[in-house]
Amino acid sequence: MARQYPIEKVRDIGIVAHIDAGKTTVSERILFYTGVSHKIGEVHDGTTVMDWMEQERERGITITAAATTCFWTPTYAKDDKTAEHRINLIDTPGHIDFTVEVKRSLRVLDGAVVVFDSVSGVEPQTETNWHYADDYGVPRICFLNKLDRMGASFENSLASIRDRLNPHAIPIQLPIGAEADFVGLIDLLRMKAFHFEGEKGEIITEHEIPENMKEEAKMAHDALLEKIVETDDVLLNKFFEKKEITVAELKAALRKATLALKIIPVVTGSALKNKGVQFVLDAVVDYLPSPKDLPPTKGIDMETGAEILRYPKEDEPFASLAFKVAADPFVGALTFFRVYSGTLKKGTYVLNSTKGHQERIGRIIRLHANHREEIDEIFAGEIGGLVGLKDTSTGDTLCDPEKPLILEKIDFPEPVISARVEPKTKADQERMGMALHRLAEEDPTFRVSGDPDTGDTIISGMGELHLDVLVDRMRREFNVDAKMGRPQVAYKETIKGSAEAEGKYIKQSGGRGQYGHVRLKIESQERGAGFLFVNAIKGGSIPNEFIPAVEKGVNEAVTRGVVAGFPLVDLKVTLYDGSYHDVDSSEAAFKIAASMGFQEGVKNSKPILLEPIMKIQVIAPTEFLGDITGDISSKRGRIEAMNDRFNTKVIDSQVPLSEMFGYATTLRSITQGRASFTMEFDHYDEVPANVALAIIEGRKK
Repeated sequence: MARQYPIEKVRDIGIVAHIDAGKTTVSERILFYTGVSHKIGEVHDGTTVMDWMEQERERGITITAAATTCFWTPTYAKDDKTAEHRINLIDTPGHIDFTVEVKRSLRVLDGAVVVFDSVSGVEPQTETNWHYADDYGVPRICFLNKLDRMGASFENSLASIRDRLNPHAIPIQLPIGAEADFVGLIDLLRMKAFHFEGEKGEIITEHEIPENMKEEAKMAHDALLEKIVETDDVLLNKFFEKKEITVAELKAALRKATLALKIIPVVTGSALKNKGVQFVLDAVVDYLPSPKDLPPTKGIDMETGAEILRYPKEDEPFASLAFKVAADPFVGALTFFRVYSGTLKKGTYVLNSTKGHQERIGRIIRLHANHREEIDEIFAGEIGGLVGLKDTSTGDTLCDPEKPLILEKIDFPEPVISARVEPKTKADQERMGMALHRLAEEDPTFRVSGDPDTGDTIISGMGELHLDVLVDRMRREFNVDAKMGRPQVAYKETIKGSAEAEGKYIKQSGGRGQYGHVRLKIESQERGAGFLFVNAIKGGSIPNEFIPAVEKGVNEAVTRGVVAGFPLVDLKVTLYDGSYHDVDSSEAAFKIAASMGFQEGVKNSKPILLEPIMKIQVIAPTEFLGDITGDISSKRGRIEAMNDRFNTKVIDSQVPLSEMFGYATTLRSITQGRASFTMEFDHYDEVPANVALAIIEGRKK
């Protein structure tokens, strides 16, 4: 089966924005105008196609990135069937706790439509997502949405994009009217006005530019023309020679400049009022890349470590990246993947080169939000889903078993917050383990562990909303009722010195006694080195059969430190001597002796508490610099660097996690909501004595 659409007519794009800028409404209109849905879904009615999870519909926010496929013929070529394009669309969340969804989506997308609320302009999460797009080199267009709202301003929103994100943003349209008087658009390349009529804005009528806007439109057209010809030598010469430059030539040059990130086209409209969305689709087709426009994908040869290039062609060896695993209510485990090269057929085998095992491809599906369409094969440049893979997780490479390689993984931040979670009934207890395992498979920023002291289950994630939503999903999707405790910091313990210690366990009380005797040397190791047990017994002072029991005793003692009962890290324990009794010695006696000796040795080795230190990056307008740095210093933070990025300051610092609870609210209040921050784990460091004392007292209570 040959591919239905040539690769140059494929677009893999994401809809990205701050929470509440109207991303999902834009996506719903796209589905309507492309014929995927025959009724427009509304966020406020809870009838959206893309936000299909119950929590998304209730909260009116996007939590998971939804993927869908649709088809579009540009409005200016409606009668030309050969002009139809396939658009693979991903609607991503805007909330900081679900940044992982944006990050993994941008890793596999070729282009992005960044949506702005025309009342608010650039908002914090837009900046974070914009910088992710910069990191991955993703070309984008800006859509100034909600122009019908009270207080909407095309000029102010455009100025905020140029000031805070990129000075090369240039409008290719102008709005006609604003707020309640917003009626249509002027296309600055064709120099024509367009109105959107009919109940759903589906009828586009062409008009002459209104008299009162002719001068403004001419100035905007000239500015756009100059910006485009600056990027193309041939057109620049034509411009200086006063020769005519056609619309087709301008569009071709604008496309090239957009792909090279030299220009960011700006379009406008109101998705809710059905104005302008068709022109967003036109801009996606005209200016965002097809997979063929991008440089080849880089991978690493697993044997030699050399770089391998894979081109987006069907006859290349198959290479793809799994970018999301979801527990699908209809088909079970569903793996979203992007094909970078080659072709994948149903019934064949692929190599998961990250894990080193093969997977059989049972079912390939094309995604329409929560509806599925089965297909027999999928080609380079496309996004699809695989059903029933046994052991593939987010970030794994799936490739041709004969031509293995590993693609660049997606780096996910470490979880920064933990909380205890308790099932409400015995029946919930049994189901909870399975539910947590499934959710952790799906979300690489969610971890599950157990507390060895209490036997409690600990869940860790990116923020309180993140954990709330996951506990809520357990209730709805897995029928598990559970309650969550207060968020906590994960402290650890280590030693600064070294000591020798003796552990003796002797018990004589009639019948057979117990005898175990060990001598241990305990030394600190450099930060991050972990725990090491060394057997240095010579001459059989302890028989070999008891050595594993000694190691087991030490391993168990490591999980409970002597300062405040937190796990011990970064130390080396050497078993160098001891003695035994022919009759009374046993594994249990040596295990107890080792544990006693270890505890004693740690107490004499200058034990200390360690706390997680977070790497914080704050992006904020210059006028708030003093307030932000003062606040970071008050949190025992250390400023590492300050840089300029357009009209904003980027402040890099390191701050203990324990000081960062509620920071999003603090930052919002000291910067009028205009700053954004990212936080990820960096390293563990010693807790100052006065803080350590408070933690130890807290543990005793």
